[in-house]
Amino acid sequence: MNTTPHRIDAHHHLWHYAPKEYGWINEQMGILRRDFLPGDLKPLLDLAGISGAIAVQARQDIEETRWLLTLANEPGNAGWMKGVVGWAPIAAPDFPETLATLRQSTRLKGLRHIIQDEPDDQFILSPAFNRGIRLLRDTGLVYDILIRARHLPQTLQFVDVHPDQSFVLDHCAKPPIAAGELEPEELEPWSTHMRELAKRPNVCCKLSGLVTEADWLHWTPVSLEPYWRVVLDAFGPARLLFGSDWPVSLLASRYQLWIDTVAEWTAPLSENERSAIWGGTAARIYSL
Repeated sequence: MNTTPHRIDAHHHLWHYAPKEYGWINEQMGILRRDFLPGDLKPLLDLAGISGAIAVQARQDIEETRWLLTLANEPGNAGWMKGVVGWAPIAAPDFPETLATLRQSTRLKGLRHIIQDEPDDQFILSPAFNRGIRLLRDTGLVYDILIRARHLPQTLQFVDVHPDQSFVLDHCAKPPIAAGELEPEELEPWSTHMRELAKRPNVCCKLSGLVTEADWLHWTPVSLEPYWRVVLDAFGPARLLFGSDWPVSLLASRYQLWIDTVAEWTAPLSENERSAIWGGTAARIYSL
């Protein structure tokens, strides 16, 4: 399949696996306990007709961010590794100096912190963290929001403090699909919170991560379609970005299966709407 200019996977990971550095990869995730490097991903992108991808941090270590930036600049990767959403100590006193150093690389497109694993559900509202986020405002960098559905009320407050900052919500805020904790008719309270968040024009949403929040073995495109309908209705195509969440997605789906699922969902949309979701929005938001 020929690649198209702006078909972008806006969310994937790379790593050299080491148990102590990836403690979140538990015994049920054995398929992830190996290295995942650019050479593993590129054939999948080519097969799916995707011409570019954004690497996203998988552990909270500045060295990983620097490593990803180095990979993105290597001659064999520079054409398709369009950017990096890295990690940096946003709440630390020395964050201004760290940020200045990282920004020397034009491949840095954004930052992310693993809010979902913080012991304090109010972490996203903490003064030190928000002080760091304010420093991003004039840099052109995006902040990727990684939370679970229960964090959406706090996230609404957080976003309202930073109306001029560009945000991308990862994985549709991880609705508890497999746990069956949402009211089936309206997917509440996740649906209401998502629609409220979407009223903020500086927030986009990644269409990613749903398969691993569902039953890994038994999900179907039909079973996940109601979640797609909510985010499409709330954010609209112009603020949705396709992402694979590879290789984490391998817990529940082959790369091509997720591509095919999203293609099926987006088929009824106009060509311009599909183009936005499949890469146009990512190119615009991350300044690719």
